[in-house]
Amino acid sequence: MRCTNKKTLGRKCICLLTGSILLSASGCGTRAASLVVPYEIYDMSDAYGVSVSPAAVGGDASYFSEGLCVSEDISLGTDTTDSQVAEGAGAFNLATGSVLYAKNLYERLYPASTTKILTAYIALTHCDDLDAFVTVSHSAVDLEPDSSVCGLKEGDVIRLRDLLYGMILRSGNDAANAVAEYVSGDTASFAQLMNETAWSIGATHSHFVNPHGMPDADHYTTVYDMYLIFAKALENEQFASLIATTSYDVAYTDRSGKLVKQTWPNTCQYMSGRASAPDGITVVGGKTGTTGDAGYCLALYSLNTKGEPVISIVFKADARSNLYLLMNEILQQYGG
Repeated sequence: MRCTNKKTLGRKCICLLTGSILLSASGCGTRAASLVVPYEIYDMSDAYGVSVSPAAVGGDASYFSEGLCVSEDISLGTDTTDSQVAEGAGAFNLATGSVLYAKNLYERLYPASTTKILTAYIALTHCDDLDAFVTVSHSAVDLEPDSSVCGLKEGDVIRLRDLLYGMILRSGNDAANAVAEYVSGDTASFAQLMNETAWSIGATHSHFVNPHGMPDADHYTTVYDMYLIFAKALENEQFASLIATTSYDVAYTDRSGKLVKQTWPNTCQYMSGRASAPDGITVVGGKTGTTGDAGYCLALYSLNTKGEPVISIVFKADARSNLYLLMNEILQQYGG
C-alpha cells in the first residue's frame, strides 16, 4: 500500500439516542418530533475500537446527524413529477439541511458507477501524491465484456491523478480497479476500506464489493446513503474539481514506452451539453452510472436560484431520457 491512511476511522461514534429525536420530519430543525427512523442507531465504539464514556456522550459529544438532511421514510413531491420512471430519488439542500424530494430514500438499490464517488473520495483522502505513477496490472483490466472502460492496457504507466479523471469522467472500471490496487494492494482489501469508510460517515445500509459498481448481490446502497457519501466527498476540493470537469486530455505510456493520448469526455449529459438544467439551476458536476440491473443512475451537485448547494439523486431510471426528465422536474419544482 503506497498511500497512507491519514484518518483513523471510527473516531466519531454514532451516539445512542433515547426518547424523542429533536429533528423535523423533513429537515434538521429544532422542534421535537416523533420520528420513525429507518436506520438502526449503532454504537460504533466496539466496531472501531473506540472507547466512549457516558460522561463524554453527555458532555462534548455531538449528535451524528447534526448538519445532515434527515427525513422519515415518506414520499415527498412524487405526485407532481414523473416519479414512476425511477425506483428511487432524492434532493437535499445542504445549506438548509432539508430533504426537498423523496422516493424510496432507504430502499436497497444497485449504485452502478456512482460507486466511484466513494472510490475517488478514498483515494483523495488516503494519497498525498496524485502525480505518483501507477502501473496498470492484468487484474485491473480483466473485466466483464460490458464494462465501461478508459481503454487502459496491462503495463500502461499512468499518473494517479489521470486515473481519477478517467474513473469519474469516462467512468472507466479499469481506472477504478487500478486506483483500488494502488491504494490497498488489491480490490478486495479496498472494498473492505470502502465499507469502513461508508460506515464511518453514517452510510450503514450500504455494502460494497468492488470499486466500480458492476452488479453483485452484495454490492448495494440507498439514495440516502449516496447523499451522505456524495456530500462527504464534496468536502474535498479536489473531488469537487474532478466532477466539475467537462473533458480531460491525458497522456501516458504503454508497456513498451510508447506515448498514448486520449480525451475523456464527461458522461454526465449536463456537463457535455447534451442536457440542459432548468432556468436558475447551475449544475456543478455529477456522476453517472448505468448497468442492466441498476438502470440509469445519476448523483448531481448543483446550485439553486439562491446559490444554495443541492444534491439530487435518481436511481434505477428506466431510460436515459427519463433519468434527465425526472432530474429536471425535481430541480425545477423542488431544487430552487
